[in-house]
Amino acid sequence: MPVSYLERLSPEQRRAAEYGVVPGASMSPPLLVIAGAGTEKTNALAQKVAHLIVGGSDPGRILLMTFSRWAAPEMIRPAERICLGNGKILVC
Repeated sequence: MPVSYLERLSPEQRRAAEYGVVPGASMSPPLLVIAGAGTEKTNALAQKVAHLIVGGSDPGRILLMTFSRWAAPEMIRPAERICLGNGKILVC
């Protein structure tokens, strides 16, 4: 099934976003992303979270961490846009 919101990602980013996502599965394996500055890690992680939620994962079991206050909203906004309207995303 084509997923339009992942089409803007590079092949490496898309692999990270799709890694371990199995429709209907309750959990996905952990993923560590290590990449240099300017490689769109924040966007790729936001897309991964959205892909997990759209795929049926419980948002309450997803932990997304950043070490900068600037990056936190930058990770949440794309996920909110993708999941908007289905009531599945919770921002604390």
